[in-house]
Amino acid sequence: MRQNKGFSLVELMIVVAIIGILAAIAIPNFVAMQLKAKRAEVPGNVDGIKTAEMAYDAVYDGFISAAEQPRPEASLAKTQVPWLTYADWNSLGWKPDGQVRGNYIVALNGTTDFTVTGKSDVDDDNAIAGFTASKDANATQTSANDVY
Repeated sequence: MRQNKGFSLVELMIVVAIIGILAAIAIPNFVAMQLKAKRAEVPGNVDGIKTAEMAYDAVYDGFISAAEQPRPEASLAKTQVPWLTYADWNSLGWKPDGQVRGNYIVALNGTTDFTVTGKSDVDDDNAIAGFTASKDANATQTSANDVY
């Protein structure tokens, strides 16, 4: 009597179908995690700018505004751009460790408060993800959670 060893074609097709279903579930979640990771630059930088603003206040007894850098909101994209030398940001004493995907601005609210705003569009869908911080608040998201 002859014994067959191995898998039948039906068994192999079932395994392929299961792998396909798992991939169909995992790939969108993986893409969303990538976008969240790229967007995570913005709240970290916003908190860093807030810290620099508080240090500036401790030294100079006042806050300083900083113009929107490194690019205007209309040109936000997933590509990173270099952070160049900007006078108001140098006075503040803050610059990122490398290239950035978002843009940042510091606006004064009178003489006793400021607002740091960071924006990004890492998925290039023209929906802007925003984060703000102030003297009394750390970075909070101002856009929906699924906006990247």
